[in-house]
Amino acid sequence: MFTGIVEEIGTLKSVKSKTESLEITVTAEEILTDAKLGDSISINGVCLTVTDFTEHTVSFDVMPETYRATNIHELKQGSPVNLERAMGAGGRFGGHLVSGHIDGTGTIVSKNPESNAVYYEIELPDELIHYFVYKGSIAVDGTSLTVFGVKDNKVTISLIPHTMEHTVLGGKGPGDHVNIECDMIGKYVAHFLGGQKNEEPKSGLSKQFLSDNGFA
Repeated sequence: MFTGIVEEIGTLKSVKSKTESLEITVTAEEILTDAKLGDSISINGVCLTVTDFTEHTVSFDVMPETYRATNIHELKQGSPVNLERAMGAGGRFGGHLVSGHIDGTGTIVSKNPESNAVYYEIELPDELIHYFVYKGSIAVDGTSLTVFGVKDNKVTISLIPHTMEHTVLGGKGPGDHVNIECDMIGKYVAHFLGGQKNEEPKSGLSKQFLSDNGFA
């Protein structure tokens, strides 16, 4: 489990490509202070397992499902990446509940500065847009952010100068792909109420149930 508060920006040192899978090595500092084999670390919002590490590098395997569902396969040697260690049970909780399980990728369609903020409009797959609400939470490349607009199949987010400087989002613009994780609580609510497309309600709570029991 993660919080969406990026600890540092690492740099992709090497990428070994296989058939829809990767072995990647990232240079880092902060996240390696207490690293252990098997630890979970978020790379641009993707939860990966530490397979090897040195004083200044950490390595991971990327399986086919992750390769296909995220923007990890677009990374190249020298690419910057957001890094966050899994949340400690006794630590402070600064963002929102982030699992590191990416729901899909979005495409930045606009980037507009306004006063001390920069507004990004991100186009999402049709199957994801109904999970987002105004002032709700979203994780973009592993960064916990607030949704400031939902229209058609697009969401709007806003970045303050600190976030622009200390995450990879500051260097991204129109046409770039970003990893999207929907709000975990929203996904569970949609699941239990049968809100997922092409699915019957998963619980006894439905419009018909409410009507039959005097709540119409």
